[in-house]
Amino acid sequence: MAEHDDDQERTEQPSEKRLKEAREKGDLPRSRDLSGALVVLAATAALFYTASGTFLHLRRIYRLGLDYDRTALFSDALPARVLALAAREALALFTPVAAVTVLAAVLGPLLLGGLNFSVEALELKLERLDPIAGLGRIFALRGFVELGKSLLKLALIGAALALLLRHWEGELMATGNGAVDAGIVRSLGLLGRSALLFGGMLLLIGGIDALYQRFDYTRRQRMTRQELRDEAKETEGNPEIRGRVRRVQQELSRRRMMQQLPKADVVVTNPTHFAVALIYDQGRSGAPRVIAKGMDLLAQQIRLVAATHHIPLVEAPPLARALYATTALGREIPVGLYVAVAQVLAYVYQLKQSTERGDAPPPAPHPEVDPDLMGPYKPH
Repeated sequence: MAEHDDDQERTEQPSEKRLKEAREKGDLPRSRDLSGALVVLAATAALFYTASGTFLHLRRIYRLGLDYDRTALFSDALPARVLALAAREALALFTPVAAVTVLAAVLGPLLLGGLNFSVEALELKLERLDPIAGLGRIFALRGFVELGKSLLKLALIGAALALLLRHWEGELMATGNGAVDAGIVRSLGLLGRSALLFGGMLLLIGGIDALYQRFDYTRRQRMTRQELRDEAKETEGNPEIRGRVRRVQQELSRRRMMQQLPKADVVVTNPTHFAVALIYDQGRSGAPRVIAKGMDLLAQQIRLVAATHHIPLVEAPPLARALYATTALGREIPVGLYVAVAQVLAYVYQLKQSTERGDAPPPAPHPEVDPDLMGPYKPH
């Protein structure tokens, strides 16, 4: 009852991680009926394809037991020679059949669940030897399904072969009469037709079983919502830990930013909500770069550090918003802000020169900026 309730709770499709773990354990959808059908049909096809060669090998094997002279009859080497020749003919007869059969045996699992080698599946697990658990598996749903399939196969194939033998009774009895060649041909014909019928019925049962095995495998791998949540935590990490790591990373990034701030040439402000520090190395090719930026409290800290190190503060609200929205830390400003930033830097250089000479400071610039460059910080 508990197992039934647990199955009812498993309403979610299996995740890729769940399927990968099952594959590593050797748990894949498999259909022995489908594999058996492919093997029988492949062997039958090989026998039909090599019918002429099969006939020759069988005739030679027959002749080995019936055709010998008086000298060979009284020779001690006769049994060994006959066995060696018969083994060689049998090997030549069954080699192509065996090769095709092996390929079909590999193709069966490949069609349904793919090839897989699992070391974990080879490990000895003591719970597999538990007789109580074994009885539980026998009387579980899968056990009854397997029993039903076995009875169905026995009934269908047994009935079909019985009808076939009854229909071919006369032909079957005639294989022992007449010439050896004719008997071999009749035997091969009966064997081939019986194998085709047997393989066709196995293929029908195997096809149905393959569909059921895939359905049953997916049902067994289904997960509860809690299992999905737990797996997400294992895969992505606990949200609290992720948040703590993110805060630590932000704090380290902020410290590095503040360490770079004294190198800035100017800090563009909003004046209170935004602050962006710029540096321009004239000896280095490229545009000015953003080495620090922040909003609200962080913007206030940037302004305080800038004032402590005597870095000019320039109020240009549109430019501050655009720089904050468009340029990441350590990146060069976009082309659309070249003119506006050039005006600010020219003002900073003029301010420095006027301060050194003791002249009146130049008028503060009011650079114009495309509102679209402000992104989400565009004033409404």
